[in-house]
Amino acid sequence: MANPTGEQFELTRGNARAVVTEIGAGLRAFEIGGVPYLETFAAEEEPPKAAGQVLLPWPNRTKDATWTYDGEPQRLEVTEQRRGNAIHGLVRRKVWQLLEHAESSISFAVDIADEPGWPVPLHTLIRYELAPRELVVTHEVRNEGACDIAFGVGTHPYFRIGDVPTDELTLTVAASRVRPYVEDEQLPFGEETDVADTEHDLNHGRIVGGLDLDTTFGALRAGEDGRYHHLLSHGDTTLDVWAERDFGWVQIFTPPELTGRGRAIAIEPMTCPADALNSGTDLINLEAGESWRGSWGVRVELLRR
Repeated sequence: MANPTGEQFELTRGNARAVVTEIGAGLRAFEIGGVPYLETFAAEEEPPKAAGQVLLPWPNRTKDATWTYDGEPQRLEVTEQRRGNAIHGLVRRKVWQLLEHAESSISFAVDIADEPGWPVPLHTLIRYELAPRELVVTHEVRNEGACDIAFGVGTHPYFRIGDVPTDELTLTVAASRVRPYVEDEQLPFGEETDVADTEHDLNHGRIVGGLDLDTTFGALRAGEDGRYHHLLSHGDTTLDVWAERDFGWVQIFTPPELTGRGRAIAIEPMTCPADALNSGTDLINLEAGESWRGSWGVRVELLRR
């Protein structure tokens, strides 16, 4: 049986290490000094619950797997059978072309063309680069067609801090709006509301053990550096999932089981929320031949005493 994630590519810099996969160009491992900061899985396994995958040209769900482009109905492949939606884009199971592999960086490319329900071809690149105590991920998308097209980008990593149980971590998200999870809806979220005085107020940090989330946060507040910062912390360690300003949404997902360690937490930077192909909310529009670039990353900070 073929490896579901293809060839595995290792990056190293100092005592930092990452593993990136050929199929999906996904992130399978990230550790520093032998301490894991990403929930990993075996190379011969399917990524559990989309772990580490690139979500493009839309993150999350498109309702009924249908949307309209330039007045014409578009029908995507249904990839969430239980709800009848198209979920997490078109590149997760594609073999990406390796462009460059150095000791501490790697770049891939893939084309989105001749896909059911996607009318304009895109060329997309991704670059992973290790820096001291940090992994930086840069996405590029170019419109290869003759007409405008709007799209979104997301990513689906599950984070950890070594062997600390997920429920003992503290999560901080600087957001003032939320789309709460609603289990029984085809698009499982409710109306967007303020987080103030609700269980979704994570501005000052909450213990993950008290949270049950598959929830979209918006109206994010950037730090002084102009980036968004979503934090997991425990003791002297803070894991900072940062994103540039185009990544104005973040999905937080806390499944009860992922890789045998019990509860997990995904922190998913996104440029747009669920069903953006239909709503148009925060899609990135590219004219013919135009390109976009955006970055996010994860940095580990250790408090020095």
